[in-house]
Amino acid sequence: MRLVIFLFVLLTGLKSKGQEDAIANLFKVDYETPLTIELKKASESDEEPIEPVQKKERKKNPKIFYGIKTKRGFTKTGFGKNTVVELFHYLKYKDFEGPGKYVRDFYYYDFKKKKILNSLNVGDPKNVGVMHGHYVKKMGEQILEEGYFYKGMKHRRWVRLNRHDILFDKKVYWKGWPEQSLLAFYDYKKEILKEAIPVHFGEREGTYYAFHENGVVAVSGEYKYDKRIGIWREYYPNRRLKREISYPEDPYDFGKKTYISKEWDESGNLIYDRNSFLSGSH
Repeated sequence: MRLVIFLFVLLTGLKSKGQEDAIANLFKVDYETPLTIELKKASESDEEPIEPVQKKERKKNPKIFYGIKTKRGFTKTGFGKNTVVELFHYLKYKDFEGPGKYVRDFYYYDFKKKKILNSLNVGDPKNVGVMHGHYVKKMGEQILEEGYFYKGMKHRRWVRLNRHDILFDKKVYWKGWPEQSLLAFYDYKKEILKEAIPVHFGEREGTYYAFHENGVVAVSGEYKYDKRIGIWREYYPNRRLKREISYPEDPYDFGKKTYISKEWDESGNLIYDRNSFLSGSH
């Protein structure tokens, strides 16, 4: 009897053990690393993933230069194949600014004459468009000259090409001055210009200016190959001419001497003339 009971208990235990093993096998995985499951909301499980909306970049306004909106203009000269067209931008009347006291070259479009002028005598602002922005001069499809203006002054890179698309001149400006110019100031804020030495490819090249503290030109003259050439002029603070000094036109003409040709007093009276002095008529 005891044997019968023992066999019954043993069989019952084996059956229970088999059921547990079967249940365990349902959760058994074939890899050792635990599986990580990302739970989602029911509402998200059946939806397509939403891609972020990309904002369209705003197109640059082709009439805006250096933060100022301009107007377009053009001029046309010549005939047939020799027709030359200038395409440019200019400031609106409300944004008009005349030449500052240190500006030497100032470009604007004259509405009456219908051409671009370079002059400090602008006249009535209503009759001019101060050059500002991109400029290009063309003959047919061939670009002859291209650059940018900033409020009437040449700014950044300017190039000139011949009819065969060969570059023969390139200059870089900063608000009218050659970018490599050496500038000296009277004040720490660098607002009162004292001297502007033109530098091109490491040598003094171009027009030199020195200024009185009131902004009037004190000295002006030309440099070529790092040497002074031609007539240099000095001025009084009241703008009257003080002295003219003659240098050789050729910087390598060592046979020609430098001399003072004329001199005036502050009231404008001539006090020295070299030609008269040499002729004995003084």
